[in-house]
Amino acid sequence: MADRTGRHAALEEVIDRVAESYSGQQEIDSLESAALPNRRAVIDALNHIKSAIYLGFYSTRPLDQSSLRFRISEHLYPAYDILSDQIHRAVTYHDTYHERRPPRPREWSEQVVIRLFQQLPTIRALLNKDVRAAYRGDPAAKSVEEVVFSYPAIEAITIYRIAHVLYAEGVPMIPRIMSEYAHSNTGIDIHPGAQIGESCFSDHGTGTVIGETCVIGNNVKLFHGVTLGALSLPRTEEANLARGRKRHPTIEDDVIIYSGATILGGETVIGRGSIIGGNVWLTESVPPGTKITYDPRLRRRES
Repeated sequence: MADRTGRHAALEEVIDRVAESYSGQQEIDSLESAALPNRRAVIDALNHIKSAIYLGFYSTRPLDQSSLRFRISEHLYPAYDILSDQIHRAVTYHDTYHERRPPRPREWSEQVVIRLFQQLPTIRALLNKDVRAAYRGDPAAKSVEEVVFSYPAIEAITIYRIAHVLYAEGVPMIPRIMSEYAHSNTGIDIHPGAQIGESCFSDHGTGTVIGETCVIGNNVKLFHGVTLGALSLPRTEEANLARGRKRHPTIEDDVIIYSGATILGGETVIGRGSIIGGNVWLTESVPPGTKITYDPRLRRRES
């Protein structure tokens, strides 16, 4: 009994000290975070949208054309309610505590969700090309169904294409919640601000990083461990100014980048049809049709 009383007293003392640490002097001291979006709710809405995109793969009940519209509505109505509310929470918090301005009205968030849903047919067409690129690009794939069900790259690109629409709409926080959810599930880190063209496939995918201002053309194939990143900047005012600049590379159409390659810098352009070998480190542009290979003793460039 005495030991239990002692532990209780110790715990109460710790609680007092933790409470006292909320002095308001630290960035993480904010007590207004109860108004922030809820991560689980965002993921719930995201899963409803994914189900509407791949209805035949997610449905647990028989489907046909007569029931199709109803089954889609079962996902889009709850997704609309949840996502409108979560976007409104994110926008209100951002506008109030970061922009120091009157928050945008709830109608703004509702209109954003409607515009996202209006783009779902276009997103489905893009994802169909991504799935086709994965199936054609991987001899181990036995069927399109296998690709959709089991390839982490399809999970990552699907969530990216949804989050990218919200990012382009100026929605704070929500796109990153979605992309980091994909990152934790797949090991593929795609910033929602990146611009990715048609038929993109990250083979294996684990460890792939695609930065915020990266631009990727059509028919690009990346292998695992590829980094399309930014050059490191010192922690100065110049680094803060860089937030508004293009910091990540441009990859033109029909490029293949093999595993472990690192390509950095906003001015770096990989020309159309180039092949970048494994473990290559690049901070400069290469012309179209270039082949870059890595040798531990030298870097050899072949045209």
